[in-house]
Amino acid sequence: MQPVAISERVSWIGALDPTLRTFDIILKTANGTTYNAYLIRGSEGVAIVDTVKEGFSDHFFARLEALASYDEIKAIVLNHLEPDHSGALPELVRRAPQAKIYISVRAQPMLKALLKREGLTFQGVATGDTVSLGDRTLRFLTTPFLHWPDTQCTYLEEEATLFSGDVFGCHFCDNRLFNDAVGDFRFSFEYYFAHIMRPFKRHVLDALRLIEPLPLERIAPSHGPIHRTHPREYVQRYRDLSVSRLPNEVSDRARSLLIFYISAYGNTARMAEAVHAGASEVAGVRASLYDLEGGEVGPFVDLIEGVDGIAFGSPTINGDAVKPIWDLLSSLAVIEVRGKVGAAFGSYGWSGEAVRMIEERLKGLKMDVAVPGIRFKLIPTAEELEACRHFGRELALAVLGPDAEVAA
Repeated sequence: MQPVAISERVSWIGALDPTLRTFDIILKTANGTTYNAYLIRGSEGVAIVDTVKEGFSDHFFARLEALASYDEIKAIVLNHLEPDHSGALPELVRRAPQAKIYISVRAQPMLKALLKREGLTFQGVATGDTVSLGDRTLRFLTTPFLHWPDTQCTYLEEEATLFSGDVFGCHFCDNRLFNDAVGDFRFSFEYYFAHIMRPFKRHVLDALRLIEPLPLERIAPSHGPIHRTHPREYVQRYRDLSVSRLPNEVSDRARSLLIFYISAYGNTARMAEAVHAGASEVAGVRASLYDLEGGEVGPFVDLIEGVDGIAFGSPTINGDAVKPIWDLLSSLAVIEVRGKVGAAFGSYGWSGEAVRMIEERLKGLKMDVAVPGIRFKLIPTAEELEACRHFGRELALAVLGPDAEVAA
């Protein structure tokens, strides 16, 4: 339980959890994780950055006590209030009551709910705010939704060290701690991004605009290896993962619309083809048609992430949309689809609930269901197929925006 020196004034005082195999229900952890916490010593006091999961508090306090007495602690910084970072906080506050807690502005009501006590000494901070430890200065960067609304990063100016919270972290436990000493954690790094940061790519890019100009000697995240060599490569990888995979396929002047369908007897397929034909008449929109029976969900999720509009066509079977549609819709939780145009259509034999149910799910995902869905019974007529073409045109216009016009 000895602390690990990161520099002459900075030490790791976290905990190792090598047997953890599932984190937050959705993440698998093949070799566990770490709960990284840090101690910074300045000429005028000590700062603690993050704590650990409650069950590992003894490890945290033993390492802390090897370096400092509790009455030296001037500042406690919480970059994120999730329990794996704040579990030891109530006991730390009891042992160091004079210390002021520094959290993001959005974290303030969460802190009160977490500790459930009056008389807390805390301060909400924003980008540019600083705390002096004498010859060491902490500067705060507000980075919300990475991956909670309260998240922030903390930058140690004199040592060009970024305490990044969950950003640039991963679930990978190796007691050698540093990125140039541990085993190969590339998979864990990208797996963590895909499941934690990917739905918030827009916010990742906002954070990178704050982080990229900083001198960086090392990045100290809340989980996984500490990046003491080539830290900028991890920053660059986040940028690569947060931008379009195919930037040259659809220009900034064009919009992209995907039309997915699955068909039991060919009727919804006919509707999908007509929707696609109508959408293709609108200049400035690149419309693509995909039969879900012929593809796996994963690549479609990657494709959806970078487009402007999505339509789903499904028959109604047993009062429901069919499973491949729900499989794709449920997979969209890992990407940001808020604000994208969404729509539904389909053929049915009896009750036709599928279109309405798909629309409700799209609304739940905060998509813009700008064009009411259409449904037709059994084999669509010529007039109904023309209505599908019109639906496609209207959908493409919604993707373009309110000032768009149908090409002559």
